[in-house]
Amino acid sequence: MSTYLPAIEIETRPNPEFAVIWLHGLGADGNDFAPIVPELGLNKDKGIRFVFPHAPAIPVTCNNGYVMRAWYDILFFEDIKRHADRKGIETSVEHITALIKRENERGIPTERILIAGFSQGGAMAYTVGLTYPEKLAGVIALSTYIPSPELIAEQAHPANAATPVFAGHGSMDPVVPMVLGQAAVEAVKTRGNPVEWHTWPMQHSVCIEEIRLIGSWINQRFA
Repeated sequence: MSTYLPAIEIETRPNPEFAVIWLHGLGADGNDFAPIVPELGLNKDKGIRFVFPHAPAIPVTCNNGYVMRAWYDILFFEDIKRHADRKGIETSVEHITALIKRENERGIPTERILIAGFSQGGAMAYTVGLTYPEKLAGVIALSTYIPSPELIAEQAHPANAATPVFAGHGSMDPVVPMVLGQAAVEAVKTRGNPVEWHTWPMQHSVCIEEIRLIGSWINQRFA
């Protein structure tokens, strides 16, 4: 792509050696998770660039066509299933791929890049993380699900067949029921990816314990 999504960038020190591309949830923007960086407890001897992109603003069908920032349209809900617009997912994969390649151009190899996301952003983290043709450092998937299992089945790439995944979910989540998070974890495990799965007694959110565990997990990936 010739243009990049607008994004907030935070560097833990000059000339970072690692990068985390962190994708927000439906209706939010890149500001949503930027404040957690100081709370992660990251190794001070590692330079990490956090990129928090803003998804495009599009009409979301299941929200009566209301225009909001979204990685893809959700056509309707059927029980707990999300009927996601596959074309929209693929367009967002292109946007996120462009951000990964920009980090490569800035001197950070793909194997030192993590893809993270919350809710709809986590759905994109799963999708990009499992299909990207070069090995990533890992995937962080929070309060989320796999939006198009068919796309994963068709495009899963062996480069990331063993890429580690951190998955967290609230046991009282009314927006993305935990059963969807569990199903995603089982699907990823079946592919052979090692998964660290955690739950907390919370709704559709994150908690300080989760943030600290994520920080520890990032430190391990970027050791």
